[in-house]
Amino acid sequence: MKTLGKLPHWAELVLLPLVNLVAALVLSGVVVKILGESPWAAGKLLLAGSLGTQEGIGYTLYYATNFMFTGLAVAVAFHAGLFNIGGEGQAYIGGLGTGLVALWLGARAPFLLVLPVAVIAGAVFGAAWAFIPAWLQARRGSHIVITTIMFNFIAAALMTYLLVNVLIRPGQQSPETREFGAGAFMPLASEMLAKAGISFSASPLNFAFLLALGAAALVWVLVWRTRWGYALRVAGQNQAAAVYAGISPSRITVQSMLLSGALAGCLGLNELLGSQHRILVDFPGGAGFVGIAVALMGRNHPFGIFLAAVLFGALAQGGSQLSFDMPKINRDMVVVIQGLVILFCGALENVFRSPLAAVLAWFAKKPEAAD
Repeated sequence: MKTLGKLPHWAELVLLPLVNLVAALVLSGVVVKILGESPWAAGKLLLAGSLGTQEGIGYTLYYATNFMFTGLAVAVAFHAGLFNIGGEGQAYIGGLGTGLVALWLGARAPFLLVLPVAVIAGAVFGAAWAFIPAWLQARRGSHIVITTIMFNFIAAALMTYLLVNVLIRPGQQSPETREFGAGAFMPLASEMLAKAGISFSASPLNFAFLLALGAAALVWVLVWRTRWGYALRVAGQNQAAAVYAGISPSRITVQSMLLSGALAGCLGLNELLGSQHRILVDFPGGAGFVGIAVALMGRNHPFGIFLAAVLFGALAQGGSQLSFDMPKINRDMVVVIQGLVILFCGALENVFRSPLAAVLAWFAKKPEAAD
């Protein structure tokens, strides 16, 4: 007989997050009802706006691309026993690196040359921004949560200064750079599919979506199929055991945060090269914080993160349709739904654990009783 509260592995990965999501959506429906709208109609509008058309699907996956990069960043650090809250700042500084390459090479080189340099620059800049909090945690005992939060604000202040005083396009007041050269434009999904003879509505969805899927595959291989990944997980679960096995927790802390920052830094590939085609203020748009929820809901596994990123992408896109057709519900309502998902999948994730374990144990006993 299984201990009450102990769930099978499949239920831990799939059933519990699903129940938490349903609970969050039910509570969101109650809020919609209080506002005087039909929860069922609101849900249909949300679904139709995000997945009901090709354009909606394109926007949903476009937003999901950002959330995959930041969710993977949170997950890698989490497996090392670290809670990286600095994805927003790391994405900001990583985007600076990507944008500088695009400004420099966009008009001078073809896309196939610009892309790898932009990827490396974004990853290196993001990793560099994560290195200082990592070093402070490993060598000075500073708490990674506090330092990464502080570095989000420092990144925002630094980028504002650069865009207002250094990188701003001459002759304008808006804090943004000049447009990148055509060589730095990420191919759009509609264009790539058209070359294959497939018609797809125009949207910001671009080649960066495939890069995000590649990053998810890379994280899976590194964390679950390499010696380094095994050392990472050991250090994250039991530092004493790691030291006994000859693994340096401080080294793992720095290495995992470097990889985490590099992943977050790749957000600029989607947002800047794929959509904005310039560096502008606050281009991450909170994706670094949404990545925390994505990682929690996805159980810090790349496949789960992909599904959670699509969910949050659907909420982001469907909220636009919802606010247009239901004036009483604005985009802030989507933030409320996201917050409830975070609440149930994070702080309250264990509320349904014991009842689920009891139900599963009851079903497991039924065949024995029948025999």
